[in-house]
Amino acid sequence: MRRLVVLASALVFFDVAFFAAISPLLPEYTDRLGLSEAGAGVLAGAYAAGTLLASLPGGFLATRVGPRRTAIGGLLLLGSSSVVFGFAGSIVLLDVSRFVQGVAGALIWSGALTWLITTAPPERRGSVIGTALGMAVAGALVGPVLGGIAAEVGTEPVFGAVLGIAVVLAVIASRLPEARPPERPVLREVAAIIVSRPILAATSFVAVPSLMFGVVEVLVPLRIDELGGGHALIAGGFIAGAALEATLAPIAGRYSDRAGRRAPFVAGIAVCAVAMVFFALAEQLGTVLAALILSALGAGVCFAPALSALSETAEAKRLQQGFAAGLSNMAWSLGQVGGAVGGGLLASASGYAVPSLAVAVVLVATGAYAHRFMTPPALSPAEG
Repeated sequence: MRRLVVLASALVFFDVAFFAAISPLLPEYTDRLGLSEAGAGVLAGAYAAGTLLASLPGGFLATRVGPRRTAIGGLLLLGSSSVVFGFAGSIVLLDVSRFVQGVAGALIWSGALTWLITTAPPERRGSVIGTALGMAVAGALVGPVLGGIAAEVGTEPVFGAVLGIAVVLAVIASRLPEARPPERPVLREVAAIIVSRPILAATSFVAVPSLMFGVVEVLVPLRIDELGGGHALIAGGFIAGAALEATLAPIAGRYSDRAGRRAPFVAGIAVCAVAMVFFALAEQLGTVLAALILSALGAGVCFAPALSALSETAEAKRLQQGFAAGLSNMAWSLGQVGGAVGGGLLASASGYAVPSLAVAVVLVATGAYAHRFMTPPALSPAEG
């Protein structure tokens, strides 16, 4: 089990690191290619759009052919598409290659999460998910560093190295066993379960904080740049936030195993809402950075309980864990796409405050809904 936790953590760390590397590069691409805030939002959100498209197919593959093969396929696809991204010179090729990276990320996450959840005992689910999530966030911590390096030395060597790392991880993954044999899901039954109220509620608890992150990852770098901050300050802010989130995620996961999912989830959502209000009112670099740190704190507390609750709800409804992992990917990517593209469009039309306050309202509503319908020790949406 320990080797699997280490491998799964390495897989999601690797994926998220190169997803997060875009943040310090956005101002450079905006200047060099003449992108608007909306165009920057499309570039940042293309990865999440690919993940959205591939989320449920990735869950099906993890169930049908096994999580190991699914993760290995995602690794090789991520390596290949990252090479293209590193050498791309047009916005179309950048958008397309980043979209394919997102497809690869969906396969990696579906494989890694399904592998973990089907192997770990139920009483340790929050802990192992929190550990993997913490490493994923650590990838977000390293990602801006990689992006900052790429901005200085060039994207070609930095993103070109991804393929070699992917091959090494794929070889390691091929040597570990799977806990369960592949299954043959009945897609009609799966579809009926996915649209049931408990599953939709649990999925929304992953999607809403992801919506916040989509807005933050586009607007915060642009706002820092507008207020006179450079690549180093952008990278430093995201590194500090990711360090905090990576530390809190395993702790929140372990706590939710003992006390239930509701309390840490609602507390984290509340902190995220405060962060978005801070950002909406920010007129100085210090306030923007404080909002970024607060958003990371809230996310570090709420994401592990949300993912654990979705897994438990899927189990209660007899939905295969591969599809639960696919739903978590879909929820994350839908939030990221909506936040990145929608936030960019709103910011282009009306400034930074409107999208930030809109997300704060959605976060408050979600926290209130979760407080009412999440009951310790597991997710239990009201019936009817």
